[in-house]
Amino acid sequence: MLTVVYTRANSGLEAPLIRVEAHLTTGNVDIQIIGLAETAIKESRDRIRCALSNAGFFIPQQRIIINLAPADLPKHGSRFDLPIALSILAASNQIPSNNLTDYEFAGELALDGTLRHVSCILPFALASNKSGRQVVLPSSNATEAALIQSLTILPAKHVLEVCAHLSGKQLIQPYHVPRSHYSNETHLDIAEIQGQQRAKRGLEIAAAGRHNVLLSGPPGTGKTMLAQRLAGLLPKLSDEQALEVAAVYSLSNQTFDLRHWQQRPFRSPHHTASCVALVGGGSRPRPGEISLAHHGILFLDELAEFNRQTLETLREPLESGKISISRAAQQSTFPCKFQLIAAMNPCPCGNYGNPSNEASNECRCSPDQIRRYQSRLSGPLLERIDLFIEVPKEQVQIYLQPPPSLDTENSSTVRSRVIAAQQRQYQRQQGLLNNQCNGKQLIQFCQLNKDGLKLLHTAQDKLHLSLRSQHRILRVARSIADLANSEMIHTSHLAEALSFRIKFFHTQSYS
Repeated sequence: MLTVVYTRANSGLEAPLIRVEAHLTTGNVDIQIIGLAETAIKESRDRIRCALSNAGFFIPQQRIIINLAPADLPKHGSRFDLPIALSILAASNQIPSNNLTDYEFAGELALDGTLRHVSCILPFALASNKSGRQVVLPSSNATEAALIQSLTILPAKHVLEVCAHLSGKQLIQPYHVPRSHYSNETHLDIAEIQGQQRAKRGLEIAAAGRHNVLLSGPPGTGKTMLAQRLAGLLPKLSDEQALEVAAVYSLSNQTFDLRHWQQRPFRSPHHTASCVALVGGGSRPRPGEISLAHHGILFLDELAEFNRQTLETLREPLESGKISISRAAQQSTFPCKFQLIAAMNPCPCGNYGNPSNEASNECRCSPDQIRRYQSRLSGPLLERIDLFIEVPKEQVQIYLQPPPSLDTENSSTVRSRVIAAQQRQYQRQQGLLNNQCNGKQLIQFCQLNKDGLKLLHTAQDKLHLSLRSQHRILRVARSIADLANSEMIHTSHLAEALSFRIKFFHTQSYS
């Protein structure tokens, strides 16, 4: 007798459907698993035999052939234990097989028949939801899968519960958790930073158009504090975006904190991170930091201390919003539409360009040391950054209890302006933000008047701007105009956009 049970494999963010086919035939008493199954799946024969025996079922004294189709797709992990066990029970008429194809199963079996947690369950659940089938999962996976509100989830703690449900003796109740249960906003507030008005303005522009930012200044001026508050200026994720983020975390075997549902991820890897840690990789490709920052922020502190080769791997993902990792056995593509914000000192000691008159704050680096330090960042990488924001030392009086008249805006106020600006962009550009506009769209939506063209040509001659740099300046100017609720890019908008490049190039001698 041939029986079929459905489950899904794990292949990046994809979860291709797998048919677990069981057939009983004459021959040596054995369980044979075929279909490019890895060692962990082949070892499941003994786990399944013990689990079914301890649960009160009998193992057919025949040769049992289990085929995992399609046979040319590699399978790995312990999620196949439950579907293989059910296929054996159905093939031996110990459970009914007429309704098996209405479900998709996943779960690891303990020797006593208990269902254990399996990894990467959210991509599984997303794909199952599209098929219209119900899913049977270990109870420990139910909360994660319940992020998909339209999916019918049947959680079980033991294989006997699954068999009782399939036999109609005791049905498993569907699991559901309202999404309101997850929401708990915890962003830091930009009002906590005193001074640095120009840097705050730059962050607002960056948030409005999702532009990449480089903060440069002496130590202790608040670069890290500013970067940490950028996420609080961005609108919440949509349900679809939040599911994508949660799926990446599920795939990387990292616990997704459900309290952060719809919040922008903020990733801050150390400067000793390797290429694989940053962009992803491994023998079985896993997402890296850039994918974990999908729809959120990737913060690279002490940018010049990163390995140059590691930084160069960011160039293509910054443009394409995805990363493809090829291995001999498979190729995996992960999303990585992240906003880059980086911070660095202007020189090894950090005091180059510091206007302070104190001897302790004077830069003692030689011109050659400064040049070598700054040259750790390649020109092509710098061209992919939209705003260069200087964060100088300021003489700000710190109050333990700031007076009510202190002129500070909180993140909520700034975020309301950012949301309004982004809505204008979505309406005008058919669902695209300014940082996503290509050359044709820039010509259509970033028209300059005569004075604006003259100013841009002057900047091009003096700064030797490439075409990519000019496009990024126009995108920033478009975001400034959107914040001002202006249909046209005025000369003042373009001048402000240029100011976030001219000062940086002048001070640090980039060209």
